[in-house]
Amino acid sequence: MEHIPDWIDTHCHLDASEFDPDRQAVRSRARAAGVLHCVLPAVAVANFESVRAMAHAGGDSYCLGIHPLYTRHAAVEHLQTLQQALEVHCADARLVAVGEVGLDYFVPELLQAPLRERQEDFFDAQVKLAQRFDLPLVLHVRRSVDRVLQALRQVARTGHRWSGIAHAFNGSAVQAQEFIKLGFKLGFGGAVTFERASRLRHLAQSLPLDAIVLETDAPDIPPQWRYVNMQERNEGSMQGRNEPAELPHIATVVAGLRGITVEALAKATCENACQALPRLGALLA
Repeated sequence: MEHIPDWIDTHCHLDASEFDPDRQAVRSRARAAGVLHCVLPAVAVANFESVRAMAHAGGDSYCLGIHPLYTRHAAVEHLQTLQQALEVHCADARLVAVGEVGLDYFVPELLQAPLRERQEDFFDAQVKLAQRFDLPLVLHVRRSVDRVLQALRQVARTGHRWSGIAHAFNGSAVQAQEFIKLGFKLGFGGAVTFERASRLRHLAQSLPLDAIVLETDAPDIPPQWRYVNMQERNEGSMQGRNEPAELPHIATVVAGLRGITVEALAKATCENACQALPRLGALLA
């Protein structure tokens, strides 16, 4: 019988409404494909409890945080809610990070005052909470790498040692090295499967193997074979749904870019995930 490598999906929104009709089947397909473990990041206080419950029910892990895209509607009091949730669950072995948090400078309205300052304030506060509770960070860094790095360096100057993941990384090689120096791994997922993503594919090929983790960001960022372009959508084709069972196929692309076996990639990326999120190692032992 062919051996199926074990994989860790370090970023999967299994609680998303897209999975409401068949969530258990989605997780079962992933497990059958070799996806041993999924990390489920929260995006708002409204889903703190759902990601926690799903992680416990499915043998997975979770993160608590307020996503930058959700800060426009979040109340400042939600930071206190996050702090209280971290206090209550800090001893929970399945709570592995503060996340998904960060900055998004891609969405136009989030670049303008007051929403830009608002998301920056939320991010800075959540960085301090991660430091306070000695938890890793799962970071959203869309077109905002330099500002995110600035905040992380400020805390690092106090002697704090970071770990965590720069999710869906798409920065430069120099920026990648800066994250690595701070103790972060870089997340690669469906975007790397597009041939036109030449810079991203070069990073996946050339970065140190011990810097890389794999993710799907399901149901978002579908791989090339699930993507339907605008013309096809206008002609009636439905967008294919991304799910964690796609991870081994994404990994095959990354292994091919690097010229290594999928088994070697699976071993390395699982070890890297446990370094980025240290509580994972105990969960998987």
